[in-house]
Amino acid sequence: MSNLASLLKAEISRVARKEVRAEIESLRKASAQHRSLIAALRRQVQDLEGALRRASSKRAGAAAAADGAGALPTDPGPQRRFSPKRLASHRTKLGLSAADYGQLVGVSGQTIYNWEQGSARPRTEQLNKLVAVRTLTRATAAARLKEAA
Repeated sequence: MSNLASLLKAEISRVARKEVRAEIESLRKASAQHRSLIAALRRQVQDLEGALRRASSKRAGAAAAADGAGALPTDPGPQRRFSPKRLASHRTKLGLSAADYGQLVGVSGQTIYNWEQGSARPRTEQLNKLVAVRTLTRATAAARLKEAA
C-alpha cells in the first residue's frame, strides 16, 4: 500500500509542477511585456520633458524680447557654454584676482567669485565678454588693467 501512496504522491507532484510551470511561463511573458512598456513610457516622458524645457526656454526668451519695448531683434550668435571650473583656471593662469578679472569683463569681483562657485551664471552679454577675455594673454591682460587704472 505504501508503494501505491508514494506513486500517487509522485504523480500528483509531477502534474502540479507541470501546471505551475505553464502558469509561470505566462506570467513571465506578461512581466516582460510590462517591463518593455514601462521602458517605452519612460523614454516618452524624457522626450516630453525635454520638449517642455525647450519650449519654456523659448517662451522665456520671447517674453524677454517682448519686454524690449519694440527693440530690434538681435542675433544672439552661437550658443556659449559656461564652466565655473574653466573660468577659475583661466583667472589663475592669468594670475589675476577676482576683482581684476571682473574689471576686464565689466563686472564686480564678487560676481566673478559667484560664477566660479557655481552659485550664479553669466548672462549672454557677459558670456560674450568672457569669450573676449578668454583670448587674452597674461601680458595683454596686465596692459588692459593698467590702461583702465
